[in-house]
Amino acid sequence: QLVESGGGLVQAGDSLTLSCVASVHTFSLYAEAWFRQAPGKEREFVAAIDWTGDMTRYADSVKDRFIISRDNAKSTVYLHMNSLKPDDTAVYYCAGQFRGLASSREYEYRYWGQGTQVTVSS
Repeated sequence: QLVESGGGLVQAGDSLTLSCVASVHTFSLYAEAWFRQAPGKEREFVAAIDWTGDMTRYADSVKDRFIISRDNAKSTVYLHMNSLKPDDTAVYYCAGQFRGLASSREYEYRYWGQGTQVTVSS
């Protein structure tokens, strides 16, 4: 089970950190990713980190603004979002893949959270 938190309403240019806590004993063996879905749009890849923590991958739209990280001791993955834009407004979902390699492909992730809303006002 994955549970996201940290969403909210912020202004353009602000920063926000999302958290996703996994209730598995082997969290360190899972790749974790963040996807988002804006109103009227399909869900899209945002960022991913492989199970070793050595590899990360980002969508071009968030590169240099967002950072994904993980704390295996807390079974938590984070998404640090900086310089937020109104286009970043979406429901953000956490996803997990056993021994994954930070894939950007949605279908490779078996476990999903319920999502947390991020709204960026201009």
